[in-house]
Amino acid sequence: MTLSPSSRRDFLALAASGAALGLPRSGAAAIPNAPPLYITTPKPLPTFKFSDASGHPLTLADFHGKLLLLNIWATWCIPCRKEMPTLDRLQARLGGPHFEVVPVSIDSGGLKAVRKFYAEIKIKHLGIFLDPSGSAMQVLNLEGVPTSFLIDPNGRQIGRETGAVVWDSPSVVRFMTHQIAGLSHE
Repeated sequence: MTLSPSSRRDFLALAASGAALGLPRSGAAAIPNAPPLYITTPKPLPTFKFSDASGHPLTLADFHGKLLLLNIWATWCIPCRKEMPTLDRLQARLGGPHFEVVPVSIDSGGLKAVRKFYAEIKIKHLGIFLDPSGSAMQVLNLEGVPTSFLIDPNGRQIGRETGAVVWDSPSVVRFMTHQIAGLSHE
């Protein structure tokens, strides 16, 4: 799965939606008006181990066949806290057999901290995923959180964004809907 020129334009629009949060961007994208890093050729990700709320170990291979939005975040991260409701709404709108938002918390407080946070801001549609080994930052070579990866159904990175995004904006929903629709043609 590669991004067509129109899909790349839509994906660039979702980076611009992060500005609507009024939040600074981290890492290389901190340069004003600099485009974020987008990968148009599918790229394998390193094996990343995480768990669900019951402690069941997972890797991205467990989601084979789905378009994923993998989001690495923390409850103490202010941009993450502002972004999380938009991820919840995106999952509510588009989540299903072909698409899933997978928010992996790097909190040292683990499940208790995430459950408390989800309850506080009324997250209802996102699963709870945890990084119990604390290795996500290093394994995925992250500069900061939140960092999101768009992952094709074969587990390859096709997009990456460091910084908060308004994930339920019309341009993002349109882009994701287009990507999900493309799965039925492959």
